[in-house]
Amino acid sequence: MDDMFFDTGSEIPAEKFIAPRVEVELGFVLEKPLRGPGVTLTDVLRATAYIVPALEIIDARIEQFDRDTRAPRKVFDTIADFAANAGIVVGGQPVKPDAVDLRWVGALLYKNAVIEETGLAAAVLNHPAAGVAWLANKIAPYGETLRAGDIILGGSFTRPTNVARGDVLHADYGALGGISMRFV
Repeated sequence: MDDMFFDTGSEIPAEKFIAPRVEVELGFVLEKPLRGPGVTLTDVLRATAYIVPALEIIDARIEQFDRDTRAPRKVFDTIADFAANAGIVVGGQPVKPDAVDLRWVGALLYKNAVIEETGLAAAVLNHPAAGVAWLANKIAPYGETLRAGDIILGGSFTRPTNVARGDVLHADYGALGGISMRFV
């Protein structure tokens, strides 16, 4: 998974992906493990060392239609199991979880100098830490834990933006800084 992380300003090889799209998120860097069931938003904030702006590169990694029924896959078919995660670009200014009201963290996503998407982190279950709590609780029945040192994406607060070779993306997180990348 280490090859999935890119620094801001990276040139990202387009051939690594099938049908890449980009989503605006916040990354929670854990300093303590989170084991469900029963993980709350407050537990997530207490376990988090810092939060950093992040862009998730998603890709088509599962069949888009069920091979038996031909029914289209639903979003829950791909959430939290890396079925769509293909890369993460981190950057901007890390912040402590209590330094800002995370619900009000906003971002503008530009593609080739044109705003494609805007959003507030509250779009993730009313608070992006709620997305992390959901994940910790969802994987608990399988004996899985979110570990100290993990970077957990809270969930996208914009719609996915299609990208292709030659596209330049920039996400402006206001006071939290920005992230940029170019698909080559």
